[in-house]
Amino acid sequence: MIRALLPGTVVGVDAFGDAPEGVLLPAEEAVVAGVAAGRRREFATVRLCARRALHELGGGPGPGTAAGAPGGVALLPDGDGVPGWPDGVVGSMTHTRGYRAAAVARTADVARLGIDAEPDRPLRDGVLETIASPAELGGPAARGGGGGVCWDRLLFCAKEAAYKAWFPHARVRLGFRDVEVSFDGPADAGGRFTAWVRHGAGERLAGRWGAGGGLLVAVVSVPAGADI
Repeated sequence: MIRALLPGTVVGVDAFGDAPEGVLLPAEEAVVAGVAAGRRREFATVRLCARRALHELGGGPGPGTAAGAPGGVALLPDGDGVPGWPDGVVGSMTHTRGYRAAAVARTADVARLGIDAEPDRPLRDGVLETIASPAELGGPAARGGGGGVCWDRLLFCAKEAAYKAWFPHARVRLGFRDVEVSFDGPADAGGRFTAWVRHGAGERLAGRWGAGGGLLVAVVSVPAGADI
């Protein structure tokens, strides 16, 4: 699902079920020591997706599931929770119920990358009003949007993808209303959006989204050298 939304310079790998036990490297095992089994499986599967994407990109070992494979790449979150990547690589991960995905690219090709996946179902009552700007409240997310897509949840998903692309560089925490999203127009299963990050001079990030199988997926990818 993720591949259809990514430019050719970005490699994406996803999974609709969790990997078997034993796919974590020792340093990664230490990060999730003592956490609930479900959280550990999410953590392991999304990193398996990432290692497979790195292998396809040419920056990692073979795509097998053996944690002890020579040259295995430990993908550890830093103090801000941002996954670490090999030198010369930019990437992003996401997981939601029944879906895990990772995307990677070379920094020579892509400067910023963010992906997010959410269930295609409405937000809880009252949540939209806490995450949306006045302009967004007048847009398709507030009106239902048509096309069979839960536009309020899609708004949330697009903001998350934009934040994941922006935060690793800026390292400044934002609120949901600090990222304003506009969609190109209602669509049944996919389209484009623009996210305006309201910090400093501001930055405009272009994104794509897709829907299917009860899921919403959003991607923000900024080419290296782009004027944003």
